[in-house]
Amino acid sequence: MRMTSICRALAVPAAVLTTIPAAVAQAWPAKSIRMIVPFPAGGGVDYVGRIVAKSLSDRLNQQVVVDNRAGASAIIGMELLKNAPPDGYTIAATSAGPLAINPHIFKKLSYDALRDYSPISNMSTFPYLLAIHPSLPVRNVKSLIALARARPGEIAYSSPGAGNGQHLATALFASMAKIDLLHIPYKGNAPSVVAIVSGETQITHSSIPSMLPHVRSGRVRALGVATAQRIPSLPEFPTVAESGLPGFEAYGWAGMIGPANLPRDIVNALNKATVDILKQQDIAQRMLADGAVPTPTSPAQFAAYLKAELAKWGGVVKLAKVEPR
Repeated sequence: MRMTSICRALAVPAAVLTTIPAAVAQAWPAKSIRMIVPFPAGGGVDYVGRIVAKSLSDRLNQQVVVDNRAGASAIIGMELLKNAPPDGYTIAATSAGPLAINPHIFKKLSYDALRDYSPISNMSTFPYLLAIHPSLPVRNVKSLIALARARPGEIAYSSPGAGNGQHLATALFASMAKIDLLHIPYKGNAPSVVAIVSGETQITHSSIPSMLPHVRSGRVRALGVATAQRIPSLPEFPTVAESGLPGFEAYGWAGMIGPANLPRDIVNALNKATVDILKQQDIAQRMLADGAVPTPTSPAQFAAYLKAELAKWGGVVKLAKVEPR
């Protein structure tokens, strides 16, 4: 009887063993996993989170359910993750906004970006796309700057919220271009995109996956990508730097985290599965075609990246003259 039991225990499918470490193969995951996205559906982080969640479901043989918990500059979703038990059944797809920018713009933040979470992996970077409503009579960045200088404070730009990375990207753009733009913050990326598509605002910096369909339909005009070099998968878009504002660069990212004290074997299991997913050729090509660049990392690399991002965005917040609140 003992030998039969041992043989049965050893008969674990090879695919499972290659997906998660043997130490947790039987214990975790035993039920569905919740992936919190602290933003409305339709944004760049939501886009990547859903791609990874779908493939994780297949690899872990348990459903990974995306749970959009937007509000309060992503603080609501971040608090949910902070207070979740560290058992591997609640993770999050999040970004620079909650982890690297909020600490600089909120005097009393309800979480510590480094202490209260377990870094798992970076997933993707999002070069921002500078887009305008077609009602603006400009075709390039140089003309936009000239128009804004002629109409100080009249041209409105949308963002997913005050202090958000896309807000700071446009504030940085305005500072470098020496122009005065009117900021109109919205509650998330999707409403910000709707504002520019409808003409309620005239300018925005947005993640490419959420803006590209509207550019291709002609409802929005793209002036440039906020990267140092053109994106190979989207060569038709010039860089903002080459189109009229030399030296300008801004981008966002999406990463996976868990609550603090998440067991190391679960962190490693989620990391391995996520890295493998993002290295799949079909998934990488799909993301690149939509303007999202896969950037999988080890947990240690992601932890170091978070510290560097925290320092970098602190400088941008000061440059953009965003007052802590």
